[in-house]
Amino acid sequence: MTDQLGRITIDPEICHGKPTIRGLRYPVEMILELLSAGMSASEILTDYPDLESADITAVLEYATQLSRVQRIELLSA
Repeated sequence: MTDQLGRITIDPEICHGKPTIRGLRYPVEMILELLSAGMSASEILTDYPDLESADITAVLEYATQLSRVQRIELLSA
């Protein structure tokens, strides 16, 4: 995995502090929604010319990092 995470920024003044791509107003979650809806990376890049291929990779790497679970503990009721 490459270290593209530097492309993901969090700024309280941009998109209410949601993670975005390079400080642009493209939230990570929006790109993930487009990908999960079936859009290809090249279609996204065509529709959003401010984005770069490495931005899509960064979004996927960010999502991968968030999905890593170290340990799950069951709580008793």
